[in-house]
Amino acid sequence: MLKKTKMFSGDPSPFVIELPAYHIPTAGSVIRSMAERGTSFVKKAGTVITLATILVWFLSYFGFVNGAFTYLTEEQMDVSLLAHIGNTFAWIFAPLGWGTWKPAVAAITGLMAKENVVGTFGILYHVSNFDKDTGEGIWQLLRADYTPLTAYSYLIFNLLCAPCIAAMSAIRREMSSVKWFWTAVGYQCGFAYIVGMIIYQIGSLIITGKFGIGTIFGFIGIIAIIYGLVRKPYEERHPEQKAGARA
Repeated sequence: MLKKTKMFSGDPSPFVIELPAYHIPTAGSVIRSMAERGTSFVKKAGTVITLATILVWFLSYFGFVNGAFTYLTEEQMDVSLLAHIGNTFAWIFAPLGWGTWKPAVAAITGLMAKENVVGTFGILYHVSNFDKDTGEGIWQLLRADYTPLTAYSYLIFNLLCAPCIAAMSAIRREMSSVKWFWTAVGYQCGFAYIVGMIIYQIGSLIITGKFGIGTIFGFIGIIAIIYGLVRKPYEERHPEQKAGARA
């Protein structure tokens, strides 16, 4: 889709890469790869994920009650610092079906590491209070707050939006440009938002039969994506072609 636009169009540059011969992996190489990936995840879990979880816990269990800053009970979480922060931008995600502060905050923490989404939900829904083996009780809470359609929209958004901080740092390093880095991040988040909105709005039309302004934007999103896929690639006309056209 992007290669068909004027900004990203151009003659393909020759790129040759020598691929190594394929071999059946040895047990040693598999074990080394597993150890490297496992170590990398443990480091990530012990730093980014742990620190983010601690921050979410603090912000969700402390807030102001009757003008005093205090520790909150689980029933008071809606007046926590995290709730106030989340409510300032949660409305942005209303067209996607989850315009409340809890899923909005979880999605933002997922920009640091996707695993944080699960950790944030665990804190906000007090997973420790339920049976760890069966999860009995937690599913009732989730069903009360989210429909299956909302869940699909939420999952798709988090799958398609900008990746974790480590991946975004790699993008910044490879692009060597702050402008193009933010363009890439904005495109990923924008595309995820559009797809999530399409799923929720068109799905709501199919399931409930209700047609609203959100449905119109959903159809506009579908048309825009289809147009981006089927449109002809942009071709820059050379000076001699322009002169011939004028003649």
